[in-house]
Amino acid sequence: MKSPQFLHSMIRVGDIDAALRFFCDGLGLTEITRYSNQAGRFTLVFLASPADIERAGGIPPGKSPTEMDIPMVELTHNWDEADYDGGRNFGHLAYRVDDIYAATQRFADLGVTISRPPRDGRMTFIRSPDGISVELLQKGTPLAPQEPWASAPNIGVW
Repeated sequence: MKSPQFLHSMIRVGDIDAALRFFCDGLGLTEITRYSNQAGRFTLVFLASPADIERAGGIPPGKSPTEMDIPMVELTHNWDEADYDGGRNFGHLAYRVDDIYAATQRFADLGVTISRPPRDGRMTFIRSPDGISVELLQKGTPLAPQEPWASAPNIGVW
């Protein structure tokens, strides 16, 4: 088994401008990219440290944040929700893996519930024993859909 590559940690924010002031003006992170989805009513903003950007040789043009070799913080702003309680503001950790199906099966064999199966050959969500959501993303292009994952339902929240 090859080691997974850390991609990002996601947190939900109620006020995106206040969050950007904190992380960019206060902490010194740089905005890498921003994506807004009108239908889903959310905005994602990916941030990284200037030192990590420099180590990676800059921001690669035309790549999605999950394809970059820069560890990031993902700010998720759900337009219709301003306040998060009970720790709902922490979203998930994300890792890139060489084989999404093998990685998912490894966790299934350990008795871990697969919250969001890799039906698309690209992404799965699992939860740690303490309830932390972990996203696994396929390195490179998505794998062809395959069973038992292609028809597996979501279980719980992710």
